[in-house]
Amino acid sequence: MRKVVFLALLIMFCANSLKAQDTTDEVLLELNKKSEAYGDIAQNIWEFAEMGYLEEKSSALLQKTMSDEGFTIKKGVAGIPTAFIAEYGSGAPIIAILGEYDALPGLSQKAVPERASANMAAGHGCGHHLFGTASAAAAIAVKDWMKASNTKGTIRFYGCPAEEGGSGKVYMVRDGLFNDVDIALHWHPGAQNAASAGAALANKSAKFRFYGISAHAAASPEKGRSALDGVEAMNAMVNMMREHIPEKARIHYVITSGGKAPNVVPDFAEVYYYARHGKRDVVLNIFDRITKAAEGAALGTGTTMDYELIGGTHELLPNLTLQKLMHDNLTKVEGITYTEEEIVFSDKISNTMGYDKADLETAQSIQPYKTEAKAFGSTDVGDVSFTVPTVGMSSATWVPGTPAHSWQAVAAGGTTIGKKGMMVAAKTLTLTAIDLLANQELIRQAKAEFLERRGADFVYIPLLGDRPPALDYRK
Repeated sequence: MRKVVFLALLIMFCANSLKAQDTTDEVLLELNKKSEAYGDIAQNIWEFAEMGYLEEKSSALLQKTMSDEGFTIKKGVAGIPTAFIAEYGSGAPIIAILGEYDALPGLSQKAVPERASANMAAGHGCGHHLFGTASAAAAIAVKDWMKASNTKGTIRFYGCPAEEGGSGKVYMVRDGLFNDVDIALHWHPGAQNAASAGAALANKSAKFRFYGISAHAAASPEKGRSALDGVEAMNAMVNMMREHIPEKARIHYVITSGGKAPNVVPDFAEVYYYARHGKRDVVLNIFDRITKAAEGAALGTGTTMDYELIGGTHELLPNLTLQKLMHDNLTKVEGITYTEEEIVFSDKISNTMGYDKADLETAQSIQPYKTEAKAFGSTDVGDVSFTVPTVGMSSATWVPGTPAHSWQAVAAGGTTIGKKGMMVAAKTLTLTAIDLLANQELIRQAKAEFLERRGADFVYIPLLGDRPPALDYRK
């Protein structure tokens, strides 16, 4: 009798597993069928090329896309007009998929393999038009699977603006919008397919503003006090400071305002600073020293100074339980194959970067799994990763060898090359979310690792303090 019951249960389990697999296969097939439609959405956002907190059209298009698929939309969350949450289902577990859609200033580019401005104020040099669209596509595909398999739980798409220096997710974390989430998934456009453990630098940024006295620079210079002198004195002191900070720290600045005419002593000047390191405590120390340099520069040049915090992000907290799961799913999805037309385009792009022709191997293959990574850039996903177990990946949306934040990245992102990589990400996110919903033991393991890595005494303190969202930082 026991054998009969055991065999019946085994048959039922196998049948349910096969049914779930069939349903998953159908969801991926449906993603393939919708790839052209999702490509059109990404192309629209690429053409909008809206900078941080100004992504009105991009946000509206993604909101409509999710609403049309039966998601409930919460608009303007965390005091940000272009931020939103799209939700389907109810109860636990709650799986979040993050999406971005802001462009970078000064990277206007047509979808051609030579430098050619599209006469826009910005361009998608980090591929966030693909990021937001693929994440939305994955959330919709997971919703379809939940309906077909009668699976309980909640899938959320987080519309996250102003990742590029605006720290949009930090305000969302600060407002508690992730507090009930079990797992967060994200991805990023790139030049290869990889789902190894990620890393990011903590970052704190501010605009330092100097105020002087205008005067005729030739006739009465003694009556003037140059705000630009204040900026230049600050920059000189910070540049001397570089010798005396940790080797892996980074400091960047641009002068955003330096006067209007050489014969007028500038009464206003502004410089925009970033400080970065792999540990947020080091960033805070460096930023304090930068502030002291600004104060000294103002004192020495007879000007006054104030500053406005613009952004601040944590480093990235890895989760290997989730990372291995995502790597395995990326391996199942596989890389992309270029058409003859895409090969011609990629060779021309590679020529502009000093290569004879494109090496497409990293677009076609999946990078080996690694448990550690070196941090280069920063992301506000870091703050999410200290709030909820978080996992990410990258896919080859650019011609291999292309650096982010380049016109070559903008160009490829407006072609079928970018859209193919986008669908690799959408499928991988979909499979990973389905695995988590179907096997909640994975969620428990990920949470246990998260708590161990974060530490029992951790208290989340946003690096940007209690300032309201910097909605005009790109204006």
